[in-house]
Amino acid sequence: MRVIERALNGVLLLEPTVYQDARGSFFESFNARQWQALTGHAPLFVQDNQSYSRRGVLRGLHYQIRQAQGKLVRCLSGAIYDVCVDLRRASPTFGQWCGWELSADNRRMVWLPEGFAHGFLALSDQADCLYKTTDYRAPDAERTLAWNDPALAISWPLSSSPILSEKDKMGLPLNQAELFD
Repeated sequence: MRVIERALNGVLLLEPTVYQDARGSFFESFNARQWQALTGHAPLFVQDNQSYSRRGVLRGLHYQIRQAQGKLVRCLSGAIYDVCVDLRRASPTFGQWCGWELSADNRRMVWLPEGFAHGFLALSDQADCLYKTTDYRAPDAERTLAWNDPALAISWPLSSSPILSEKDKMGLPLNQAELFD
């Protein structure tokens, strides 16, 4: 595994080493020793979440204000445009966003430390995503940041209006959102 990009304060774009032959391919999507050597962190993952989305579905931008979750995100089938926003007031990259395409073909993963809002847009007819989290889901602590907040100016690769859940339609702009100290 190699770190392709160190983006916002603590966010990493990762690419696994893939072994291919006539039978197909193999790669380690997570190895604790290698992870700690590359990142200096030793997260304890406690929950795996998987989602299925069809083209044009935008999920997010989600975070938990308590029981904040670090996330290791990857796309198992199809392709997504994955986005995070730094919500840590004390961070030098507070209020900034970054985004990448994650796909089954490129096998890339993104590590988001605690304190980030996260979301993605399904780019393919179907997209299956898996993300490991460092804390458990806490519905009472869930918050949604507005995916289209003009202050963030996220450049989503949209050709039409996204398909949103009711929860995501109600996301708050950054200047009204609960933030991390």
